[in-house]
Formats: sequence, structure tokens, C-alpha cells
Amino acid sequence: MIGDSDIDTVRAMLRAFTSIDERQGGRHGRSAVVQYLRSDVADIVHGRFAKESLRADALTAAASVSFLAGWKAYDAGEHGLAQRYYLQTLALTREAGNPLHTAWVLRIMAHNGMDIQCPEHTLDLADAALSLATGRAAPGMLSVFVVCRARALANARRGPEAVAEIRRAQDLATRGEDEVMPYWTALHGPPRASVGSHAAKTFRTLRDHRNAERQYAIAGRGYSSHDTGLHRITALSLASQGGEQAAQGHLEQACGTWGQALGYFEGVYSDRAVKQIASIRRQLAVFDRRGVGAAAELDERARSWQLTYA
Repeated sequence: MIGDSDIDTVRAMLRAFTSIDERQGGRHGRSAVVQYLRSDVADIVHGRFAKESLRADALTAAASVSFLAGWKAYDAGEHGLAQRYYLQTLALTREAGNPLHTAWVLRIMAHNGMDIQCPEHTLDLADAALSLATGRAAPGMLSVFVVCRARALANARRGPEAVAEIRRAQDLATRGEDEVMPYWTALHGPPRASVGSHAAKTFRTLRDHRNAERQYAIAGRGYSSHDTGLHRITALSLASQGGEQAAQGHLEQACGTWGQALGYFEGVYSDRAVKQIASIRRQLAVFDRRGVGAAAELDERARSWQLTYA
């Protein structure tokens, strides 16, 4: 017989695993998360429940752990495996009768498609997620669905609509700053930081480097101030911000931002981090030939990171 204490334990383990993932990356501790999902979490889902609401809570908690397993696979560069976990998560949220959680998973599937340069169905996914969230999500949470749609619109070459959706998402995020989020979303940082991150990616798709830089800066500040210490996403935001500065010809400024990113990347085992550091080093080689003084020292730090974590 499964009770509240069993479900609370899964939530506590989820918080612990997510904190480790955000600090040390998706390649660290993957087997522990998968084993926990296959053993303890599976046993709880297949248990007996005194009332239907407990079963729904158990399924929601199981979906959250499955989501984390997918997220870790994605961060480790195993995108097919990540998709399978997301589909499993989707089925669990539907079985739990939690349409807002279902929307959350559809949203991440849309972002995943855009991240791996397979955007063909991402606007449909973003639209479906936003449709489910509308009327159910408070303003702060709704903002992350709206900015997802903005990014999908940019990939569909509908720039003016994308910019309008960014503005709507920013307004919603501001209105929802003091909002209490469901536990399965609160673990991943404040909505305003997420809106900044995806607005930046939208502007980058539109080749608006100035606005992309500004939004990455907002994201970096939001993630770094989160009380659980979101090192990986802070580092990724700063690395991307430096890339946008470099695209505008602000080479010294880019080196300074990348130096901050490298500090946050310490201890992070992540395929995304590996790719960002490789990209930084390629750009630093050009900077060094142009006589940018900070480039050589920064490149040595990046090379040292690769030797340790790549």
C-alpha cells in the first residue's frame, strides 16, 4: 500500500538528483537515476493506493524522474534515448490526468527538436503545449510556453510573430515573478531566466545578435541567483552570451564573458559543455591571430578543461 510518505521520498530524491545534475552535468550520475527509476519508482507506480489522488501523485512523481532521465540523456548527447524517455514521461503524465504536466513535456520536446536542428514538427508541439497550458497555468509558468512558441516561429521564418510572442512572454514572466510553481518545474530555475534563455535563442535564429546578447545576460543572472546553484545552465548562458558579443566584434568583452563561463563549467560533465568549449576555442584561435591579448591565456584554460572533462 503506497502512501504520502512514499511519494514524498520520490520527490526528495528527485530534488537531490536534479541538484546534482545541474551542478555536475548529465553525464554524471546517469546510471543512478535510471536504476532508481527502474526499481524504487517502478515499484511505487505498481503499488496499491487507498485513493485515486495518491495514484495520480505517484504517477506525476514518476513522470518527473523519467523526465530527468531524458534530460540527462539529452545533456549527454544521446538524443534518441532522450526522446524515448520523454515519450515515456508523456504517457505517465497522461495516465496521471495532469494536462499541465503533459504540456511541460511537449514543450521540452519542441525545444529538443530545435536544439538538434530538427525543427520540422516543433511549431506543432509548441502550439499543442501552449493550448494545454492556457487557462491552467498562472502567468509566470505560461510565459515559458509562450517563449517556446516564439522560438518555433523563428525557426519557421515567421520573425515578426516570434518577436511579438517574446514580448508577451516577457510581460507574463514579470507578472508571475512571485508565483509558486509546481515542484516539477521549480527545480529548473525561475521562469524569467528561462524566458531570457529562449528569447536569446530566438533572436540568434533571427540573427539579431545585440538582443540575443542582452537576453543571454538576463538568463545568466537569473540562473546564477537561483538558490539551488544552477551551474551548468549559467555556464551555457554565459558561453552563448560571449558568442553573441564576438559576433558583434566585441572581442575583449567576449573573452571576459567566456572566462566567467569557464569558472561555472568546472566540475560539469556535459556534452553541451564540451561543444561550447570547442566552439570557444575555435573562435579564440581567430582572436589570437588578430592580437587579442586575453585570447591565448583563455585558450589555455579551455584546453585544460577539455583534458579534464571532455
